[in-house]
Amino acid sequence: MNVDVGIWDKLTKLVMFLFVLAFFIAIGICYIPVIRQNEHMRREMLALDSQIKQNEEIAAQLKARIYTVHHDPRTVERLAREKLGYAKPGEVVIHFEEPGATLLPVLPK
Repeated sequence: MNVDVGIWDKLTKLVMFLFVLAFFIAIGICYIPVIRQNEHMRREMLALDSQIKQNEEIAAQLKARIYTVHHDPRTVERLAREKLGYAKPGEVVIHFEEPGATLLPVLPK
């Protein structure tokens, strides 16, 4: 026995399809902010990883400098000469200073 319900069968299938479609769209809308937040956090994590690498390189350079200051007498001597203006007996120290902004020559117009 085949009962013809006409348009109601087709409308029921259409409504069920629309309910399923609306369900998936609602799930997608709920997860869009989470996806965007995830992308933002990944970009921030990459930036922080890059900053960590830079800081590790700087730390390695500073550790090398500290090591040379503690273990290399020539480095200590060079730093004393440069920073403190020390000299060996009999040496003459000459300091060169860069001219300030007020000492620049004025060009004629």
